[in-house]
Amino acid sequence: MRNFLLLACLLSHLLLSTTYAQVPFGKPRLATSGDIQQGIRRLNVLGSVLYIAAHPDDENTLLLTYLHNERNLRTAYLSLTRGDGGQNLIGSEQGEAVGVIRTQELLAARRIDGPEQFFSRAYDFGFSKSTEEAVKNWGREQVLGDIVWMIRSYQPDVIVTRFPPDSRAGHGHHSASGALAEEAFKLSNDPKAYPEQLKLVKPWQARRLFWNIFIPGQFLSNKKPDEAGTVLGIETGLYNPLLGKSYGEIAAESRSQHKSQGFGVAANRGTKVDYLLLKAGDQPQLDLIEGIDMSWNRVPNSERIQEIIYQLNTQFVPAQPASIVPTLVTLHREISQLDTTQLYVKAKRQEVENLIQQCLGLVFEALPTDYASTPGGRLDVRLTAVNRINFPVKLTRLRLPQVGRDTTFSLPLKANEQASFTFSALLPRSLKPTQPYWLESPRNKGLFTVTDQGLIGKAVNPPALTAEFTIELDGLAFTFTRPWLYKYTDPVDGELYRNFEIRPDVTATLTEPVYAFADNLSKTVEVIVKGNRPNASGSVWLEVPAGWRVSPSTEAFTFTDKFQEQRFTFTLMPLSSSAPEGKLTAVVMANGGRFSSGLRTISYPHIPPQTLFPPAEAKVERLNITVRAKNVGYIAGAGDEVPAALRQMGCTVTMLDEAELTKDLSRYDAIVVGIRAYNTEDRLKFYQEKLLAYVQKGGTMVVQYATPGGGGISQSGLKVSQIGPYPFTIGRDRVAEEDAPVSILNPSHVLLNRPNKITDEDFRGWVQERGIYYAVDYGQAYESLFAMNDTGEAPKLGSLIYTAYGRGHFIYTGLSFFRQLPNGVPGAYRLFANLISIGTGPSSSRN
Repeated sequence: MRNFLLLACLLSHLLLSTTYAQVPFGKPRLATSGDIQQGIRRLNVLGSVLYIAAHPDDENTLLLTYLHNERNLRTAYLSLTRGDGGQNLIGSEQGEAVGVIRTQELLAARRIDGPEQFFSRAYDFGFSKSTEEAVKNWGREQVLGDIVWMIRSYQPDVIVTRFPPDSRAGHGHHSASGALAEEAFKLSNDPKAYPEQLKLVKPWQARRLFWNIFIPGQFLSNKKPDEAGTVLGIETGLYNPLLGKSYGEIAAESRSQHKSQGFGVAANRGTKVDYLLLKAGDQPQLDLIEGIDMSWNRVPNSERIQEIIYQLNTQFVPAQPASIVPTLVTLHREISQLDTTQLYVKAKRQEVENLIQQCLGLVFEALPTDYASTPGGRLDVRLTAVNRINFPVKLTRLRLPQVGRDTTFSLPLKANEQASFTFSALLPRSLKPTQPYWLESPRNKGLFTVTDQGLIGKAVNPPALTAEFTIELDGLAFTFTRPWLYKYTDPVDGELYRNFEIRPDVTATLTEPVYAFADNLSKTVEVIVKGNRPNASGSVWLEVPAGWRVSPSTEAFTFTDKFQEQRFTFTLMPLSSSAPEGKLTAVVMANGGRFSSGLRTISYPHIPPQTLFPPAEAKVERLNITVRAKNVGYIAGAGDEVPAALRQMGCTVTMLDEAELTKDLSRYDAIVVGIRAYNTEDRLKFYQEKLLAYVQKGGTMVVQYATPGGGGISQSGLKVSQIGPYPFTIGRDRVAEEDAPVSILNPSHVLLNRPNKITDEDFRGWVQERGIYYAVDYGQAYESLFAMNDTGEAPKLGSLIYTAYGRGHFIYTGLSFFRQLPNGVPGAYRLFANLISIGTGPSSSRN
C-alpha cells in the first residue's frame, strides 16, 4: 500500500511539473483557438517519445516540434548536462552559472516547440574526446541510473538518441549519451537494475530505440544516409495551419533561444526529411510508432472516452470555444472513473482541465506585493480570477497551502470581470532559499549532488509557494494550481513577471572570486551586505586562514528597509611571506542567525531573472610573480573576468570601448583582446589597422582565442580578414585534458623567462582544459612556444604563437586563461604576466 501511495504521489508530481514547471514561471501563455484544437486532437493520442542527448542545443528542435505538434505525442528532451562547461557568448558567467542560463534557454525553447524538458545530474565539465572520459568524470552508474529513472517515470514508447555511441559523435559527452541510452533501454525493464527506484516507479520497456542520424555538414540535406540497417525517413518540414507556421519555422524560433551559444538560425520553409536508424527493439517498416497502439485501447473500459473525444472534434467552433465546455466536463467525469493512478489517465485528465481553462479564457494569478521575502516574512498576496467568456462559472475556494490560508464561498465569475482577493501571508520559517536544487550541495566532480530521487530529472525546483483556485462547472469541481509570481511593469517592455524568491535574511557578497598576493602588501576586500527583510541588524566579519590579518575585525550594520545594502571594506594582509593560501569567508550574524551566503542575480532579456546564493567565499592565493606591465588596455569580447585578474596583478586596466580606441594607444604597456572579440565586435574591423600600428611602434598585443566561424558560436566568422600582422589560421584544435603534459619548445624564449621563469610547475592545477581554437598554418613568421596533446593524440603546437612586428610584439593564444585566472591558477597568472610585460623592462624595444 505504501508503494502504491508513493507511486501515485510521484505521478501527481510529474504531472504538476507539466502544468507549471515546464513553463517556469514566466508570463502566462494564453491559448488561441488553434492551440485548443491541437489540444483536442492530442486527447486521442496515448503515446510518447523520449529524446536523449548530452547538452542544451543538441536536441533536434525540428523533430521534437513535429512529434509534439503533428503526431500529438507526449514528447520530452532529456539533456544529460545543463551545458555548464560551454563558452558564454552573452556574458561573463562560467561553470554552474552558465548551466543555470542554459537551463532557462532550454525551457524557453520548450515553451515555443511544446515538449517537456528533463536533465540528469551530469555536470558538463568541458569538451571530452571519448565516452570513457565522460562517464568516468560523471560517474557511469549514477548517470546511467538517471536515464533508467527517466525511462521508468516517463514511460516512453520510443526512445530517440541524437548521437551514435562512437567517435562519429564528435564529442565524448555526445557519444556517451548514445551509449548510455542504449544500455538504459535494455536495463529499464530489469527489476534487478537500480531496484531502489522501484519504490516509486515500475520497470518499463520502450518498444524501440532509434538514432536520429546526424552527420556534420549534411544536416540540411534530405539525402538518405548510407547506414546499414533499418532507416526511416520522416518529412518533418510540414506546415500546420492551426498554428500558422511550419514546423521548420517553429523549430528555428525554438533553437534561437540558445542565445548564450549564438545559435540564432533562419527558419526553414520547405521540405525536410529526418532519418532514424533502428538501434534496438522490434522492426518497423515505415514509421517510428508503427504497430504501437497509441489509442485509448491502452486503457481498459475507455470506450466511452473515445466517443466523447470524437464529439469534441466535431463540435468545436473556433469562434465559440466555450461551446464544448459541457462536453469537456462530461469527458472529465468519465476519465475520473478510470484508474487515475495510470500515467495516461492522469495525464489526459490534466489535459482536459487545461482545455476547460483555455476554452473559457480563465486566468488565475497569485501576485505577491514583492519579488522576494525571507523565511518567517510577512507580505500580502493578491489572488485574481477572470472568466472572459459569458459562461456560468463559480469560484468556490481559494487556498494557500504553504501558509495555511483557506477560504470557501460561492462567487459567480461574471464575464470579463476580475475577481480579486488580498491575503496577508506569514511565510513558514521552514522555507529554504530558492537555490536551484542541483546547486544546494557541493558538486562531486562531474556529478551534481541530489539526494531526493523525486527531483532527479526535473528542469527546475517546484515552486515553494502556490495558490489553489477551485471553480465549479456543471456541479463538478476543478482546482487549478498556480505559483506565486511577481508582476511588474517596465516602461520599455511593458508587463513582466519574475519568479518569487525566498532569500536568506541577510546575504554577504564578496566582490572578487580570488585575492592574489604577489608580495606582502595588503589588499582591499569588499563585502556587500544586503538585508532581505526589514529591520535587519548585526555584524559582518571575514574568516581568513591562519597567518593572515584582517582589519577591522568586525563591522556593524543596521538596516531599516527591506533590500537595503551597505558596502564594507576590509584590509587583508599576510603576516609573513610564508602565509599559506586558503579560503576567505564572509560571515554575518544578524537577528540571532548566522549567514554566509552571497547573492548573484543573472538577468538577460530572454530568460526570467535567476537568483543564486553561492557560498560567500573567495580564494586567497600566494603568487611568486613579477608584473612589469602597469597600464593595460582591454578590448572586451563575449565576456570574461580576465580584467579583474589583471587588477589583482596590480595593473591599471582601461576598457577600450569605441571612444577609448579613438585616442592615443601608445600609453598602454599592453593591449589585451578578450575571448571571441574578433567574432562579436564589429568595431574591430575599423580599428584593426590602428591596433597593428600600435604594435609596430613598440606596443604589445595579446589576442585571446577566437572561433574560426561556421559553428554555432560564431556563424559569421571573423570580423577581419587577418588578425595578426602576418597570416595565420584559427583551427579547431583543442586540448581538453586539463592535466595534459606540456612541452616547452624554446626554454630560453623571453616570454618564458622575463619577468617570471616559466617551468612545468606552472601548468599544474589547471581547470577544465588546456585550451581551445589553436592557431594553425601560421608559417615561419610566428614561433610556437608549447606542444601539448590529449592522450593518444599527436602534439598540437598552436596554443600560443608569438611574433615580433616592428618594435613591438604580437601574441595569439588559445590557452584558456579566461578559465584559469578567475580560478586563481598561479601558473596561469605568471605566464599571462609575462605576455603583457614583454614590451616593458630592460630588454624591451620600447625602452
